Amino acid sequence: MSVIRVERLHDGRRRVHLATADASARACPACGVFASRVKGSATTRPRDLPYGERGLEFFWHKRRWWCRESACPWKSFTEQIPQIPAGARLTARLRAAAGCRVRDAGSTVVQAARDLHLSWPTVMDAFREAAGEVTRAPLPEVVVLGIDETRRGRPRWEQNPETGKWQLTRDRWHTGFVDALGSGGLLGQVEGRTVADVLAWLSTTPLTWRKNIRHVAIDMSAAYRAAIRTGLPDAIVVVDHFHVVQLANKMLSLVRRRTTAEIRGRRGRATDPEWKARRRLLRNREDLTDEQFAKMWNPLLDEGKVGQTLLTAWIAKESLRNLLALARTSASRHQVGQARWKFLTWCADADIPEVRTLAATVDRWWNEIAAFIATGHSNAKSEGINRVIKLVARNAFGFRNAGHQRLRTRCVTTRRARGHLRTA
Repeated sequence: MSVIRVERLHDGRRRVHLATADASARACPACGVFASRVKGSATTRPRDLPYGERGLEFFWHKRRWWCRESACPWKSFTEQIPQIPAGARLTARLRAAAGCRVRDAGSTVVQAARDLHLSWPTVMDAFREAAGEVTRAPLPEVVVLGIDETRRGRPRWEQNPETGKWQLTRDRWHTGFVDALGSGGLLGQVEGRTVADVLAWLSTTPLTWRKNIRHVAIDMSAAYRAAIRTGLPDAIVVVDHFHVVQLANKMLSLVRRRTTAEIRGRRGRATDPEWKARRRLLRNREDLTDEQFAKMWNPLLDEGKVGQTLLTAWIAKESLRNLLALARTSASRHQVGQARWKFLTWCADADIPEVRTLAATVDRWWNEIAAFIATGHSNAKSEGINRVIKLVARNAFGFRNAGHQRLRTRCVTTRRARGHLRTA
């Protein structure tokens, strides 16, 4: 296109008058024959990317042509170029920029619409078109797959008019599949966290891609473990150590509440030594200074049965952490077995129901925990991507459409893999 003239309006905006400078615009869209006879003229006002503080207003003065081909169904047509097809009110680059702002820049649909002076449906349509490039791209090769769930919102139930039974139509959980070792980001997301939901997503992936997976990192979920054994029988399941330590911390809190209620006959108070030490009990031993450790240990030791029971459970938690700390240290089988024996022996001699339950859980998941100690693979990237997913939902003030949420999170969490978060 070429500029005919530019006018400055009273509010400071500039009105640009344009004419068609592309000779191929005279070609008929139906038959491709170049026209030679003008039928009339038309003026349109396409919108383009904003430029400057005041913005630009375009007037395109184009011609209407008669088609020379007698058999052509189009008798006449107006000029058009690839950037502005016939009937388009927006340029192609404006529509592409709107979609890329949401897909690659992490902007919300509302904010992109405000910045580009467009409507929400227009930006959303542009984003769906731009996001198609991400969803249609083949999955990267994955050696370690991470599976974890994230909470989406409230569940929705609907009553079946024929049977009268209530059915779950929208689950409150989403299951995400992440490249836990590489930089592939979020590979896919499905609604629900059952065995059938995981197998449904795995069935959509190529068989050669599934066979390339060597390890799968999960939390202590029996449903995920069962799905992996069915869908990925050759993969080794690895339990993330964060969730194992989290389970031990929950055990400590349960012991503190139960012993206080049994011995004192009430809930904990601020004057109780076990209440004062509740934060330090959940911290790692190496993160406590000598002064902080003494403030926790000495009052509990002098308190009697409540304090001694808590310290026994605390030692069990630290023994479990020492066992998990052997990961990524090239520990021998003898060292791992000795650390495991110390933990199980201490739990058995503790005679505390919560501690013995923790030991039974660790023993039941020992194959998966041993795989973590041997490989060092964790589900840290899944947890990090879950944080980004929640951040996107907060910025958008929640999502009503679960499909839109999965599409947004897929694009935002794969920006680094697509080269949009590279630092200098």
